[in-house]
Amino acid sequence: MNNSVKVRYMVYGAMFIAMTAVCSWITVPATVQFTMQTFAVFLTLLVMGGKWGTVTVSAYVLTGLVGVPVFSGFKGGPGALFGSTGGYIIGFIVMGLIYWAMTGIAGERKPVKIMAMIAGLAACYGFGTAWFMAVYTKTSGAVSLMTALGWCVIPFIIPDIIKMALAWFISGKIKANIR
Repeated sequence: MNNSVKVRYMVYGAMFIAMTAVCSWITVPATVQFTMQTFAVFLTLLVMGGKWGTVTVSAYVLTGLVGVPVFSGFKGGPGALFGSTGGYIIGFIVMGLIYWAMTGIAGERKPVKIMAMIAGLAACYGFGTAWFMAVYTKTSGAVSLMTALGWCVIPFIIPDIIKMALAWFISGKIKANIR
């Protein structure tokens, strides 16, 4: 990879970090409010690919960890990341790693990418829910798995599938114009 391609990926990475921050600040009103953060992670992976997408998502998480308010509600810092819902944010890195592994092994075909996004989202849900339950139990008392899933996963499944489809559509438009 030559230097101009590396610079291009760094610029795209910075743009996707900024976009993910903005998407985390956008709250969509619904029965249970949700942000567009997951959409941005999907879009980042689809446009930048497994390796550079995962690097970008990791850089986004690290940006928030050092205190830049890139997370939902204009939050940043260790307190935001290590709170009860921080596992879902760290789960974005897991999503990227799964996407990278699956597309690296099975190729960049459409079904592989779709399965990689679904598997990554499921892993993010699993990691985030386990994290939530551990932190919630420590700070507020025991919570059952079904309760945690009812609060943190089930209301977000359909919106996340819609965000995945939207990211798929938009990524095709972006990739057609930037490579």
